[in-house]
Amino acid sequence: MNAREQIRNRVLGGLAASRVPGFHFAGSFLGVSFEEASAEASRIGLAGGPHCIEADGQVSVGAVAMIADIALAVAVRAALASDRVRLATVSMHLQFTGARLDGPIEARGAFEGFIEGAAARQGLARFALDAHGARACYGTGAFMALDPPAGVTMHPVVLERDRPAKPLAESELAPAEAAVVAHADAALDRVSAKLAFIDAFWGYEAHRTQTGASCTMKNGVHVGNRVGHAQGGLLVGLAAKTAMAALPASWTLASATACFVSPGEGESLHAAARLIHHGRDTAVARTEVTGAAGRKVLQVMTTHARRPA
Repeated sequence: MNAREQIRNRVLGGLAASRVPGFHFAGSFLGVSFEEASAEASRIGLAGGPHCIEADGQVSVGAVAMIADIALAVAVRAALASDRVRLATVSMHLQFTGARLDGPIEARGAFEGFIEGAAARQGLARFALDAHGARACYGTGAFMALDPPAGVTMHPVVLERDRPAKPLAESELAPAEAAVVAHADAALDRVSAKLAFIDAFWGYEAHRTQTGASCTMKNGVHVGNRVGHAQGGLLVGLAAKTAMAALPASWTLASATACFVSPGEGESLHAAARLIHHGRDTAVARTEVTGAAGRKVLQVMTTHARRPA
């Protein structure tokens, strides 16, 4: 089976798995595994493969941010009385060590308590992420427990799933599922030495501008969470990739600090990055992600380090 067939089967398998309530398509497509799920220790895995690597062979920064987001959220959710509430990411910080993001990826999260004196319950957690056995990223996150949107039923997160799920036959696809496959086929048709499938599929195709960089990502099931908004980790990935595009390839992402403002809603999400510092060895960028009607969704500050010549 060639890489294109492997990726299409991943998409069809992800759609099959997402028919079971309790997880979203993006996580099922990536092959996210739940190894542990408690407040003391959540452990989330990702094997990697051609469906989620960037042009340089490393696991997509969006996939890494998603795994970190899930590890943090699982630890917070385990500390709550109900698993049917919606967890909204309030903030997240990722500190990269510079180790290559080669699969397999494993992230471990731990609950750190609730913010004291706050009117709404906001849970705190930390994580550490290893790539191919080496510490590649660590950080923290904050999540608020909310009621689900009107008309949405929150099902318990299903931790035990077939991995990978048996791919659906294309003849049995619902219209929305067929649209995801068509989107994947269009992304596969555009793969090149410089453009990986995952960047084309998620819409991480940023370009440099006079003031920094810009990127527009199509919203939908392929990047959505359990309530239909764009998944938080993938939004952080969008911002990070856009910020990275504002600098030459000789620079690497060192950290990302994300503050969520509103849900990722709308037909598309737009990221605009601006360099606010460009030194000899370090750089800083501010990236804003907007959604429907130009509403601000996410504000991200990233730091970057120059690679040795």
